[in-house]
Amino acid sequence: MKPAERRRARQFAVQAIYQWQITQTGVSQIIEQFSVDQDMSKADVPYFKELLMGVVQRVESLDEKLSPYLSRKIDDVDMVDIAVLRLAMFELTYRTDVPPKVVLNEAIELAKDFATDESYKFVNGVLDKALRSLKLREEISK
Repeated sequence: MKPAERRRARQFAVQAIYQWQITQTGVSQIIEQFSVDQDMSKADVPYFKELLMGVVQRVESLDEKLSPYLSRKIDDVDMVDIAVLRLAMFELTYRTDVPPKVVLNEAIELAKDFATDESYKFVNGVLDKALRSLKLREEISK
C-alpha cells in the first residue's frame, strides 16, 4: 500500500471516529455513510475500516493507555484531539508493523489538518511521553 493511501485512510478514520464519539452511531452505518459520501478511491479502505473498528472496539483500553500522559481528564480533551490520540494509540499498540515514528508524524499531521492551531503540539507531547514510557518498559523487560 502506498503511504498516501494510508494517510487518506487515517484522515477518514479520524473523521469517522469523531463522528462516532459525537453520535454513537454504529460502526457499520458510519462505514456505509463514508463509502457513499466520500471519494475513497485514493484511500486504503481496509485499513480505514480496521482503524475505525479497532478504536471503537478498544476505546476503554486505549483511553486507559492515554490517561497517564494527559494533563486533564479524557472527557475534557477536545473531541478532535482525542480522536487523533485514540487512532495513534491504536496503531502504536496493535499495528506494530507501523513504525512509531510514522505513527507520531501522522498524528501530528492529522492534528494540523483537523484540529485547532495548537492541537498538534498537545498531540505531539502526549504521544512523545507515551512512546518514551513504552520504550522504557521494553528495555526493562529485555
